[in-house]
Amino acid sequence: MRNNPITPTVDFEKDGIQHGFLKLPYSHDASAWGSMMIPITVAKNGTGPTVLLSGGNHGDEYEGPIALFDLASKIKTEKMSGRVIIVPGMNYPAFRAARRTSPIDGGNMNRVFPGRPDGTVTEKIADFFQRTLLPMADYVIDIHSGGKTLDFVPFCAAHVLDNKQQQADCVAMMEAFNAPYSVMLLEVDAVGMYDTSAEEMGKIFISTELGGGGSAWAATVAIAKKGVSNVLKHAGVLPGPLEKSTTIQLDMPDGQCFISSVSNGLLEIATDLGSHVTKGQTLARVHDIERTGTRPVIYKSPLDGIFTARHFPGLVGMGDVIAVIAIPL
Repeated sequence: MRNNPITPTVDFEKDGIQHGFLKLPYSHDASAWGSMMIPITVAKNGTGPTVLLSGGNHGDEYEGPIALFDLASKIKTEKMSGRVIIVPGMNYPAFRAARRTSPIDGGNMNRVFPGRPDGTVTEKIADFFQRTLLPMADYVIDIHSGGKTLDFVPFCAAHVLDNKQQQADCVAMMEAFNAPYSVMLLEVDAVGMYDTSAEEMGKIFISTELGGGGSAWAATVAIAKKGVSNVLKHAGVLPGPLEKSTTIQLDMPDGQCFISSVSNGLLEIATDLGSHVTKGQTLARVHDIERTGTRPVIYKSPLDGIFTARHFPGLVGMGDVIAVIAIPL
């Protein structure tokens, strides 16, 4: 297999703090011999575990980039034992463009793994994570939120895995992150996900969904910052007690948890995120915007649970997920 064209300007084995770039050659109209410079920070002190932190997997999700740019500016190595690798803007073109996907090649970073060293820009970045960064890591956190088209109760997530010891280790890290909600997350489609690649390598992996709407809030940024600090302590990279508060445990046992739209129109949400709902309760109505006098299509909860996620903002298309219900444990 070809070598990846990305050149790091940091030395992953060197002690101390290094702020640099993943330099990806990229020829375009404004720069024939240009390069994309993806910010990265490496902090290392002696031996110990490696924690790989990423945000901006989708470019319109901001809690991760905010928390990680902040961490990169403040991290110190004096009391560290191990290594922290920080990439605040994983899909950097998408992040710079405030888009979910890359404006260069349309690539959705969380659907192209394991990537290709001779592929598109997005595939090259994925391949560098797959073959260079992930193999270094013991613990992996990928911080997501809902972006411009979803809104979530703020949660940290782990997945059901075939390896139950690995699953237990992921759940322990999820609980250490200590978001207001902790979810055993069922993915709509796990093929090509960064999560799947990390888990197939045996890594201890968690992700988050911390709000949404294409912006960030003081409360959700605080959750991200506290969670990252807790995980670094949980991994043994930093000393000190974890900052803990109550978390609500949720499960998503099957596809019933996702309610998708079979119509286009104006979305009326009938209950608020975080509410307890019962089977048959109206969650949303979709109004026809092409004509007046027609009744809305009504969407009801298929089970008892917590209203965990919703479509955002106000117009919805056929096939869009309108709502997600998870079950308290």
